[in-house]
Order: sequence, then structure tokens, then C-alpha cells
Amino acid sequence: MIAKWIAQAQRDEPVWLPDVRSAWGAMPDAVAVTTELTLCGGGKRRFVIPVARWNGDAERAFVEEYLNASVFNMLAALGGREMCFYLPPTEHALRTLLEGLADSFQVNTGPRRGIGKAVSVANRICRALGEGAFRFTVVSGPPPAAAAPESMPAEGTLSQRLCAAARRAEAGLFCGVDIGGTDIKLALSRNGALLELREFDWNPALSLTADGIIDPIVTLIAEVCGGTRPDALGVSFPDVVIRNRIVGGETPKMHGMRGNAARDFETEFARISALQARLADLCVPGAPVRMTNDGHMAAFSAAMELAHCGRGAQLSRGVVAHSLGTDLGTGWLNADGSIPEMPTEFYDMLLDLGSYRSRDLPTADLRCVRNENSGLGGARRYLGQAAAFRLAYKLKPALLDGFCTETDSGGICVREQPEDMRKACLEHLMRSAQAGDPAAEEVFRSIGRNLGEVSREMSFYLSPATDTRFLFGRVVRHARCFALLREGCAEIMPQLHLEAADETLACSGLMRQLAQRGSAAVAHYAQAVGAIYFALMED
Repeated sequence: MIAKWIAQAQRDEPVWLPDVRSAWGAMPDAVAVTTELTLCGGGKRRFVIPVARWNGDAERAFVEEYLNASVFNMLAALGGREMCFYLPPTEHALRTLLEGLADSFQVNTGPRRGIGKAVSVANRICRALGEGAFRFTVVSGPPPAAAAPESMPAEGTLSQRLCAAARRAEAGLFCGVDIGGTDIKLALSRNGALLELREFDWNPALSLTADGIIDPIVTLIAEVCGGTRPDALGVSFPDVVIRNRIVGGETPKMHGMRGNAARDFETEFARISALQARLADLCVPGAPVRMTNDGHMAAFSAAMELAHCGRGAQLSRGVVAHSLGTDLGTGWLNADGSIPEMPTEFYDMLLDLGSYRSRDLPTADLRCVRNENSGLGGARRYLGQAAAFRLAYKLKPALLDGFCTETDSGGICVREQPEDMRKACLEHLMRSAQAGDPAAEEVFRSIGRNLGEVSREMSFYLSPATDTRFLFGRVVRHARCFALLREGCAEIMPQLHLEAADETLACSGLMRQLAQRGSAAVAHYAQAVGAIYFALMED
């Protein structure tokens, strides 16, 4: 069976990790590796990773990549401070592979590259929570008895708390900021009236310093507020954010900072991490300044509208949302309104163990399945803006006419300088799909399939209680594109229900005013408006 997967990969076809895991789990002679992850802040999660037996170096390399991807995805979803593997004492060859994970993930070396980024994020989270550094452990023998499963938090008064936050927005000046990879969107309200919406283009990945990321955010907030200090500020930031601190540091937005040999990255990133304190200086003394990941902000925004639409009972199963923009944001809100202190970095998850020829292209080439940020074949090239460009070129290169240029290495990319054409190119692809171009339609149908593959991986590691996924972002506002996403996703996970965060999910006061500006405004600015409410939410 391993030879079959390798042959498929050599034909430049995808080999989906969930398919491999499922097939190997059904093999009677596969080794079941019990994996126990100790989370930051306490608690344990246990998984069984089946591993097929291999013959020869090529098959061994495939198994090694499968293990690396499984471990990377676990850390990308959950973080943690220790991962322990339990396997039968007779499995010496497999034990050797597992013991090699510490070197593959560069646990004791740095600066880390590739899959090692997951350890860097885990360590930054551990430091933020006062934990020790991440480590691997391999044990020959059976695992100890599993602890009782963690109980799901009760809904309690979440609906009432959400509605109370919305009522607080009726008295005061409040600002919400949605920071993305190609733009920053801001919403301003005073005494319950939505005063202003603004959008500014930017490209943070080009910044070599923390100032290049922090200063535009500070300047824009001050400008939108007109020199007046807001009474509360909510921020959606595209990185791992825990307890209002940015603690990830491995996203594409930090690409320029990581490549700047003249500055120490950890020193620069510490300034990004402390953004909340800088933003507090813009507000009235003591004003709440609350930050979270863009995916979590999407989940919170959906929960706020459910509470106002008479669908509060749905909150008892939690809320899962995706923000489809430059990348894929994934958000989670527990039934009690809390946000899990986990990375949930699904945009970088390793899903495809195949596509060898596309993997070998330079990462700057839009046809490559590897991310230019991490060098990994992660979900970013399958789900986000880069996925649309890659799929469009694969299906019909003429779709990208007028938007592309050659790289220094002879590859192809969408122009970013002197004029950033990424947003315009994506809009063109969406309009083409809306107009019925078959290739453009297949681009968004394929992205929907890939969303299904991400959802399969999410189900394995996180087991969400809800099958509903709320989608936010530019793509969602195009009815035909969203329908195509749903078609594709249904082919992979028909049990999922994708719901667009558009005017149909606009029931709170500020969101109703947003809907009056058109459905595009809701899909585009919902997280900026939701950030206002988030700032006013009591713990």
C-alpha cells in the first residue's frame, strides 16, 4: 500500500494524510502508536496514530514524512509542552524513527526551519503561560490508563453575556480592528451608531522590523478615531494570540522580520507580542483593549449574532468559524464563551503527502504547493488566496493574464511590487466564477474540497461537537463562489454545514447597520464590527 501512495505522489497527485491514516488504521498488521500530548496549562489529549510496515528506504522515507506531518498537525492545532509515544517493545525500527523526531523538529537547536516552526510556537506559548520548553518522549510499552475525558463546558449564560456586551456598545466611542495579510479593516461606533468603516491595503510580510508592522496599526487607529481616545478597542490579529499577547511568530506576516539578519528576531517579535500595551496608550485610561486571533474573532462574531437571532441554543455545542482571506483563519469558541489557549494554526497544516513535482518548484513560484513562509506543503497553498492563484494557473493559465510576472529564478508569481496585484487578482477570479467560467468555478470548488480535508484533520485532533462552520471573508460575499465552496466541501465531508457570515447573520445592532450597507459589507467587515463587541465582553 505504501508503494501505491508513492506512485500517486510521483504522478504529481495529492496524497491526503487523512486517507493514509484511515487506510493504515484498517490494516491488521499496522502498529498502533498511542500518542499522549500534555497541553500547556494542564490537561492531556490522547490519539492513536497507525503506522504501516515498510520495505526499503523509499517506503521508510514516506512513513517518516507521515509521522512528521501527524506530529506537526497535532502541535499546530493544540500546542503543548510534551508529546509522549507508546509502542510495543519489539518495534525497534519504528522506535528509531520516533526518537529521530527531536532532530527533525530541531527541538534542541535553532533557529528552527520547516516543521520546527511548530516547536517554536509551542515554546513561545509555554513561556507565556509559565511552562517549560517542549520535548518528545518515547516509551516502549503500553500507555498508562487514560484519564477521564474532559467535560464540555456548559453554556451557562453565554447568550445573556453576549447581549450585555452589545448593550454596552450603546454608550461610548469604540473601535474594532481586523488585521489581515493584505489589508487592515476598521470599524468605529459611537453610542450604538456605526459611524465609519475603513479599509487600508498593506503588505506586512515586506516589513523588516517590528515598527513596520506596529506603526501602521497605531496610525490607522488614531486616524479613524479622529484624535479622540476610544472607550474600548478590540483587535483581530492573524497569529496565535493568548491572553491578549501575540505568541506565535511563524506566520507569513513575520516573513520579512525573520529574514532580517540585522535584527534579532526574538527581540523584534517581543515588541509585536506586547502590541496590546502600545494600543492601550491610544485609549482612555483603563479602557479594555482585547485581542484575539482572526479565526477566533470570526467564531466570536458568529456567536454574537446567534445570540441575537434567537439561535442561542446552538451555542451549547460551541462555535467553529473559518476566515477565508489571504490565509485560512480557524476559530473556536467554547460553549462557555472561552477561547481555547491553543494555536489552532490550521492554515499551515500538512495535508498532502504527495504532489512531488509541484513540491519541488521554488516556493516563490505560484505553482508550488509549498508555502514561501515555512517551506512546507501546508494548507495555505490549498485554501487561501495563494491556493486560488495556484489552482487557476493549473486549470487555465489565461485566468491570470495581466496579473503575473516572472521571478528571478524563472518561476511565475502574482505581482506584489510596485503595485500589489494580489487582491485585484482574487477579485478577478471571483468575478470569473460568478460569470460562469468553468475553470474559475473549479478553482473555488477545489478550495471547498480542500476545506473538507482540513475539516477531517480538525475532527481527528479536536472533535468539535458542532458540524456547522461559519465562513467569513472576501470569497463568501460572492454567492456563486460560496455555493461552489459548499459543493466541493460536501464531496469530502457531506455532514458539514457551511454557513456564510453575510446579511442573514446580522441581528445585533451594529451588525444590522452594517447589513444596511449591503451584503458585501457584512462579509467584509463583520470581524471588525465583532471586535467592538469583543472588547466589551466581560470575562
